[in-house]
Amino acid sequence: MASAPAADRIELEIGGMTCASCAMRIEKKLNKLDGVTASVNYATEKARIEAPEGTDPAELIAVVEKTGYTAALPAPPEPEAAEADRPDPELTSLRQRLIGAVVLSVPVIAMSMVPAFQFDYWQWASLALAWPVIVWSAWPFHKAAWTNLRHGAATMDTLVSVGVLAAFAWSLYALFFGTAGEVGMTHPFEFTVEPSEGAGNLYLEVAAGVTMFVLAGRYFEKRSKRQAGAALRALLEMGAKDVAVIRGGAETRVPVADLRVGDEFVVRPGEKIAADGVIVSGTSAVDASMLTGESVPVEVAEGDAVTGATVNAGGRLVVRATAVGGDTQLAQMARLVEQAQSGKAEVQRLADKVSGIFVPVVIAIAVGTLGFWLGAGFGATAAFTAAVAVLIIACPCALGLATPTALLVGTGRGAQMGILIKGPEVLESTRRVDTIVLDKTGTVTTGKMTLTGVVAAEGVAEDELLRLAGALEHASEHPVAQAIAKGAAEAGVLPEVEDFQNVEGKGVQGIVEGHYVVVGRESLLGDWKLELGSELAEAKSAAEREGKTAVAVAWDGEARGVLVVADAVKPTSAEAVAQFKALGLTPVLLTGDNRVVAERIAAEVGIDEVIAEVMPEDKVAAVARLQAEGKVVAMVGDGVNDAAALATADLGLAMGTGTDVAIEAADLTLVRGDLRAAADAIRLSRRTLGTIKGNLFWAFAYNVAAIPLAALGLLNPMLAGAAMAFSSVFVVGNSLRLRSFKSRVKDAA
Repeated sequence: MASAPAADRIELEIGGMTCASCAMRIEKKLNKLDGVTASVNYATEKARIEAPEGTDPAELIAVVEKTGYTAALPAPPEPEAAEADRPDPELTSLRQRLIGAVVLSVPVIAMSMVPAFQFDYWQWASLALAWPVIVWSAWPFHKAAWTNLRHGAATMDTLVSVGVLAAFAWSLYALFFGTAGEVGMTHPFEFTVEPSEGAGNLYLEVAAGVTMFVLAGRYFEKRSKRQAGAALRALLEMGAKDVAVIRGGAETRVPVADLRVGDEFVVRPGEKIAADGVIVSGTSAVDASMLTGESVPVEVAEGDAVTGATVNAGGRLVVRATAVGGDTQLAQMARLVEQAQSGKAEVQRLADKVSGIFVPVVIAIAVGTLGFWLGAGFGATAAFTAAVAVLIIACPCALGLATPTALLVGTGRGAQMGILIKGPEVLESTRRVDTIVLDKTGTVTTGKMTLTGVVAAEGVAEDELLRLAGALEHASEHPVAQAIAKGAAEAGVLPEVEDFQNVEGKGVQGIVEGHYVVVGRESLLGDWKLELGSELAEAKSAAEREGKTAVAVAWDGEARGVLVVADAVKPTSAEAVAQFKALGLTPVLLTGDNRVVAERIAAEVGIDEVIAEVMPEDKVAAVARLQAEGKVVAMVGDGVNDAAALATADLGLAMGTGTDVAIEAADLTLVRGDLRAAADAIRLSRRTLGTIKGNLFWAFAYNVAAIPLAALGLLNPMLAGAAMAFSSVFVVGNSLRLRSFKSRVKDAA
């Protein structure tokens, strides 16, 4: 069998797209080239292209530019701070245009709608205020409409531009050639359904208002897309920035980019490990929870492998680098996130789907109306009035408001409840989700080691056991020791410690209140020829069977007790799981921890399905496998190890108490860190999506019902403007109903 021809993979950054149909048009043009397979992602503004080997990227860029957009090869990465601080020119331009539109449009709308504000020459003041909005603020719509026209296409930008320019043109006609420019002219609402010349009517408020409202929606959409690359930046920032390399027998601090495979480097307690490697000397505990999901720090010694970006929580280590730069596990995870993001299906807005047909139909009706009235012997003014009425009633003011108002009210209410929704593209998935995958560490559990049990030997008081062991552990930096010290401190003041010693890999010992105390592994007690009694040994075994960490305590030559430490379940997790089931969702526990721990926690909160002992890449595969079974998957997580899975899932929810990487990769963020907020987030998202769909239905319904009236001359442009204003009020009012959304958590806002 012949092998497939070699192909180059090329990525381009695309500029100038205003809706999902723009991405589809570029994709279609690129795919017409011989041997080219292209996928254009509107959300990330990138094109991923497979082209025959040796293809010049300039040829692909030229095709995109001929389609009316800009394209460029990705620029070299900038320093994180510089990239984060760099302003987005397009976002800045939109913000300036929006501010200008608001300041100038509000007085125009007020004067046009309220006769009491209509002083002498008010119409000329309206013109002076409105023309900068119509020409300058609306320029992005006019430019996009012209680009679409040149390529035989029509989008929502076409509707906005045609409607705004038609209203403005007729207003100029009425002012300069009609009666609208006369001194003392007033502009009352007249709900008359009869043919009218309309030469005394102005529609400046329609043109300015449409521009203002649609610009607002476009600005908020662009602002949310600004965060598209933040997940990768946050992920790469997790790594160490510099490293102490041993060269010529001495330590030299160099940037991590200068580290090479085979170099030996020093990692002190509290420092991040700079690259993947093998320990040459030293013993310690490594906190790998950010990468692997393991809640218990891993004990490491000479010969053990360690991963870059994990934290040395114990002693001094010397590590020999085995993978650096793009070959490290951290860099591989960054690529997983990027691939998952670019692989997401594009979600087209309902308005854009319909406008491709709606716009040319409306324009055809307007032209047909003009021809009919002229052919029937009516004057040119009356004919043009009816045609303009058709365009005005079709102007998508309510369409422009339908999504942004519902989204703003829904997200505002969500923020009060600790729920952050990234954008309208998130909402469609919430309606279809039937399976919710929950990360264990930091999501279902607290993510921190906690003292969960105290077993004292016969004749030993629990408070004494805690006090003596806690005082000794307080002097240690080990995470398990700190959990014991914190639990002991909550029970009372801890005494001073003398002659403290840290026994590497085993535990600690020292003098407390005149007793020589030993706390740590059973092997440490064995060094002192001490044994746990049958009762304490059984308690230790029972704890370990449940996946917990058991620490032995002895003093004055006898074993005195066992302290049990574990990653504790959040008190609200069981209630959250019950809410998921009530929403029709099947909960699945997904974790890097061992199966014993996972099944114990799953049983405690009421989850039946468990996927345990998975690495980050396996989490992505687990989510993909559920999707392949036909399930629509939501994923809740909080760590770096969850980022790729969050991006792969149909709906990603990040705990706000987690890492920036997880938050940026997710579609929804739960600020409270309460898993019950995930159930509220799904209910709120579904409700917001339903509101958006209702808004779009009524926005189109107003247009469709009124267009025949306008074409028959029974709806003058002023009445058309009033109908559009009413449709906008209706849409806003419908969106404001989201403010009444209530959480099912009793103590929530």
